[in-house]
Amino acid sequence: MTAETLQQALAEYFAPWVQALGLRVETFDGDSVTLRLPQSEQLSRAGGMLCGQAMMAAADTAMVLALVNQFGAFRPCTTVQLNSTFLRPLSGQDALVQARVVRAGKALAFGEIDIRGADDGKSASRASTTYALL
Repeated sequence: MTAETLQQALAEYFAPWVQALGLRVETFDGDSVTLRLPQSEQLSRAGGMLCGQAMMAAADTAMVLALVNQFGAFRPCTTVQLNSTFLRPLSGQDALVQARVVRAGKALAFGEIDIRGADDGKSASRASTTYALL
């Protein structure tokens, strides 16, 4: 797997509005992928805070890329559950979205996502996910 392959998967498998988030592959290893979600006015609400909808979309996208990394190729899947907890506001900085595959079986995959400030490293949101593998 390469960062370029993962980045290409963003363009190939995700809707245009997800691509408009501007996500970039930052790092990856055996069971996780970290994406950078650039801070922008379009994704911010009052006070320059990154909106929760953008964080959830980035979390879901990062997890699918973590599964691509895990399997070595895109495998059709659908989100069954995405449970998010927002810990603090994130403003004035990019977000790093780290998705980790906890377990990938034959029919289901489970993951955890941490969204933190790119500058301060503090967690802003945590999520757990379940995917049906098709």
